[in-house]
Parts: sequence; structure tokens; C-alpha cells
Amino acid sequence: MKQNILITGASSGFGLLIANRLHKSGHNVIGTSRNPEKLQSVVPFKMIALDLNSDESINTLPDRLFKEIGKLDILINNAGFLVSGIAEETPIELGRQQFETNFWGTIKVTNSILLYFRKQRFGKIITLGSIVGLVSFPNAAYYASSKHALEGYFKALRYELNEFNIRVAMVQPAAFKTSIMDNSSSPVNEITDYNSLRGKIEKFTDELVKSAEDPMMVANEVLKVVQTAKPKFRNIVGKGTSTLINLQHFAYGILEKNVLKQLNK
Repeated sequence: MKQNILITGASSGFGLLIANRLHKSGHNVIGTSRNPEKLQSVVPFKMIALDLNSDESINTLPDRLFKEIGKLDILINNAGFLVSGIAEETPIELGRQQFETNFWGTIKVTNSILLYFRKQRFGKIITLGSIVGLVSFPNAAYYASSKHALEGYFKALRYELNEFNIRVAMVQPAAFKTSIMDNSSSPVNEITDYNSLRGKIEKFTDELVKSAEDPMMVANEVLKVVQTAKPKFRNIVGKGTSTLINLQHFAYGILEKNVLKQLNK
């Protein structure tokens, strides 16, 4: 069934891949970018402007969106960026910007669409998280924290929107070959005490990038969630998912069933 789908951050990386995959599957895709005019002539789907760091841009999004479509079936939260670097070396302001974009920007966009989903009594919200939103790794403290925060927020939202027939899910990739490192921000001032660790992290990161998988796997996983009427909350994709993560997923599934049982009494 053809669905109207809004995907944020569709100009590169996972966002562009997902948008193209959904378009090829017959869905009506609208992507967002801070500079949509740069891509509009080379992508087969409609692009509109959105800046997650601008309240005005977010607040005007629904009016601009619904000039293009009569209704929206699915919101895919993908836009964001990576702050990499050892935690103590990372300026607080850079860490704060990580949260302003990845967490607060995503929440604001979601809230701007929720009014319409509640009025029509259906919808689906799919948010791109990360494996580091479940288990943190060195050199990504703020990025991992922002993804942990999204996990906690959307878990709660899943319960709150259940009675409105609005489904909430997350897709959480492991390491994949994308442009996220090219678009990352890193601290400039290095602390010499971390030089040994920094070298080990660089070696680990290089090996991780070399062994990273084809990101089309993530696009296919998102398509699967799009096509599933009642998707599970966590949808982990890629190698490197440890037994710990699988146990977390299993335990959360049990907790969710119990909470929903209490809410539906």
C-alpha cells in the first residue's frame, strides 16, 4: 500500500538511502534538508527545507508539508550529526549542540507532527537510533548519550500514543559505511594524558570502518518496519550486536507487555 512518508535529513547517508529505497518501493516520499534546492534536481522525491536547530523552521514544517500532501502516514526521524572525541576533551557547548540537534530537534519535529497524527487517529513514528544508544563506546560519549536519550523518550511515547493507533519504533544500526564521520565535529584541544588511549581508539575506529557493512541493510530494515502494521520497538540491524543487547531487547519486550496490560485494564 502506497504511504506518504516524511524523512528528515534525506540529503546524505542513511537518510538519502532510506528515501530512495522507500521511493523505489512505491511510497510517496518527502525528504528534508537544510538546503533542499541543492538536491531537488538529482533525487526522484520531493525535498523541503528543515533545520533542526531552528524553531521557526520546525514550527512552519506542518503547513509547508501539508501543502504537498493531504495526509501523512509515517514520520521517519533521521536527521542528526556526530560529535566524536574523548569526553573530557569535548567542550560542553559542543556536547550541548549535540543534544540540541539529535535529541531536542528530533523531539520538536515529532511534536510538530503529533497533532495531525492524533487528529487522524493513526500514524507511525520511526526514529533512527544507534547501537551506541544501547551500549556506549569510547570517543562518542555525547553522541551515545543523545541516542540513549532518544531511546528513553520514544519508549515512553510508545505507551502514550498507543490508544491513538500511532505506532512508535526505532531502528538501531551497528557500524555501516556512511558519510557520518565526514560530517562529524570533534574537539580541537587534546589532553596529553589521553594520547595512548587516543591512538588505540583511532586504530579501533579504522578497523571498524574497514569492516563496516553495506548501509542498504539499514534502508531495507526501515522498509520492513514501514510495511509492518505493528512493529516492535527495537529493530537492531548489523553485526556486532552482543548477547547483552539481545538480553536487553528480550527484557524490554516482557516489560512492555506488562505495562500495556496495566494501561489497557
